[in-house]
Amino acid sequence: MKINLITIQVQEYERIEDLTNEDKELAIGAIEAAKKAYAPYSEFQVGAAVKLCSGKVIMGNNQENAAYPSGLCAERVAVFYANAQYPDEAVETVAIAAYANNSLIEEPVAPCGSCRQVLLETEKRYKQPIRFILIGAKKILIVEDTARLLPLSFSKENLLSEK
Repeated sequence: MKINLITIQVQEYERIEDLTNEDKELAIGAIEAAKKAYAPYSEFQVGAAVKLCSGKVIMGNNQENAAYPSGLCAERVAVFYANAQYPDEAVETVAIAAYANNSLIEEPVAPCGSCRQVLLETEKRYKQPIRFILIGAKKILIVEDTARLLPLSFSKENLLSEK
């Protein structure tokens, strides 16, 4: 038996002010989107700001429903809207922030497994890596592509290998 260690490389910043102006704007957009989330059941409000290759920014936030799991996460709301409205524009960057108890959570929040799979497919669809800005009150993490968030991923290639 062989044991392999999978690690990911991230950039860490202490404050939003330390980011580039472009990343700072996306981070602030994600925070504002989180404040508008519809999360009456979990009271965990998540916002996403998705920057497309044209420079357009699409906002999304989680939308809950009493009939779980009918709701959608912020990342999928924003990415699905972007893909529907701008099908020829690749997603470049996704900023994600979350609020609980009326304040930004301390540690950065990363996409859930379902969102990671959707983001990976989006990345492969456009053949371009997606950067992530994960925002917390104590620190901000930047991850350079979806594969780093979802190592050993499942993709279209897995389905084709069975034929």
